Amino acid sequence: MDDGLGDLLHRVVLMIGEAARRNAEDADGLTYSQLRLLGTLEDIEPATQHQLAQAMAVSDPAISRALKPLEAAGYVQVVTDPDHGRRRLVTITETGRKAFHDSGKPLIEELRVYLVKAGFPYERYLQDTMQLAELLRPRPAGS
Repeated sequence: MDDGLGDLLHRVVLMIGEAARRNAEDADGLTYSQLRLLGTLEDIEPATQHQLAQAMAVSDPAISRALKPLEAAGYVQVVTDPDHGRRRLVTITETGRKAFHDSGKPLIEELRVYLVKAGFPYERYLQDTMQLAELLRPRPAGS
């Protein structure tokens, strides 16, 4: 039974995504797509370029092109997979991790101020959202 919750959640995610795109312009010169790549990588690292492409629903060549400037800037590290010489493993560096997390701080503050002004119980919202994110976090097989 759909009570409209799915549609409502979809709209909220779209609005937050639009705000994130606006705020990304100030994030160490990184684009929204680059920040999205860093966030995806943080969730699945170490990952092959192919796994990263699948997770982001883009082509392998698009990932290869996107990684070059991130690697040159020190946000990611790309190395040959010791178990398979033709594969490349990608990890996020501490610099990349910091840039990714710092990029969300203005958005979090913007959202907090807006919700508090509107009389919304922000602290409860934050706690519930964090609990929901943990429940929805992908788990390794067998855990």
